[in-house]
Amino acid sequence: MRTHLTITTVALLAGAPAAFAQSATSPDLPSAGETKVDTATFSRTVPSANRFEIESSKLAEQKNVAADVKDFAALMIKDHTKAGEDFKTALERSQTTASVTSSGPALQPKDQAMLDQLKRLDGDAFQAKYIALQMEAHKQALALFSTYAQSGDDPALKVFAEKTLPTLRMHEKHVKELAAAHS
Repeated sequence: MRTHLTITTVALLAGAPAAFAQSATSPDLPSAGETKVDTATFSRTVPSANRFEIESSKLAEQKNVAADVKDFAALMIKDHTKAGEDFKTALERSQTTASVTSSGPALQPKDQAMLDQLKRLDGDAFQAKYIALQMEAHKQALALFSTYAQSGDDPALKVFAEKTLPTLRMHEKHVKELAAAHS
């Protein structure tokens, strides 16, 4: 299933095989033709995806990667930590019964599998996989957030999605530049 989220686009742009791009997507996420994401899916997906961004970027800071990749990782940690806080605030104002625990969300199986892949790599192999996964993650996030911003049924979460989109677009642009620089 091809979603219109950043992860697939990034993986494709980075030269990753289409099979990888397809396997990295979640059946819960909207595909390019879908016009609706329900609140339960949005509330379940956002915390896990956000945590994946932070955890994978913490790994990137520890690995032997290029300086610009480390800089990107630091930006991901900063921006996605803020997004996590903003999401908690939106949930408190929302009509949904979903909540985020103080210890943080558990990673969904697909996010945990991607993080586990990264943990086994270092150097150029890590860097290439990290960039590809960041591209795919942001492609998926853009699809999820833009779809929810347009059609979501919880006003507080819609506002959160709308306010987060510019940052996600900036991340997507940045990771595409990284992919081009390191291809």
